[in-house]
Amino acid sequence: MPDIEPDTTSHDRWDALPFLLSVPRAAALLGISRSAGYRLAESGELPTRRMGGRLYVITARLQALLEQDDLGEAAA
Repeated sequence: MPDIEPDTTSHDRWDALPFLLSVPRAAALLGISRSAGYRLAESGELPTRRMGGRLYVITARLQALLEQDDLGEAAA
């Protein structure tokens, strides 16, 4: 059984992810449906990149977007 450190920071979890996420995987991480993930990607609300005919979410930009939103909500 693998060791799991209880004090893993959110940055460590982000670092473990690949540079690009499939839209369904990004949606699952966000706790939204696959179709909602594709809607957000197509509307430009999720940072995406098209490669090889496939649509991917850019992990670092998604992290920055979520951290920015967290800071904005805390200041409100």
